[in-house]
Amino acid sequence: MKTFSFARAVRAALIAAAIGGTSTAALADIKDYKFELVDQSVQAGPDKVITVRLVNTKTGKPVPDAVIFASRLDMAPDGMQEMATKVTPMPGTEPGTYRFKATLGMAGRWQLSLGAKIQGETGSVENKLVITAQK
Repeated sequence: MKTFSFARAVRAALIAAAIGGTSTAALADIKDYKFELVDQSVQAGPDKVITVRLVNTKTGKPVPDAVIFASRLDMAPDGMQEMATKVTPMPGTEPGTYRFKATLGMAGRWQLSLGAKIQGETGSVENKLVITAQK
């Protein structure tokens, strides 16, 4: 009799945990996340580092461990989409920051396009950020 009651209690606890886990995951929306530039401008030249922060807009907290699956840097804001440069990911210095190394061949406005997957969320975050390269 005790074994039967214990088995029922364990089963009920597992069902409650499963229901509770799905309800909290459903509260977040992929639209609640965005990338932000840490610095709005950088010097033009080779091997410049661009740092961005991924944040939850509802809580304001940084989001660590996102998987960046797309990155492009070009001069689309100045009408030169064909002027693109290679973007190399680098380790972040603090949780929720993501760094990229690139050669900014000339001064002007550059557009950093990013796509990322966030653990536990459906869909992906996609943002286009404009950074100014100065001489």
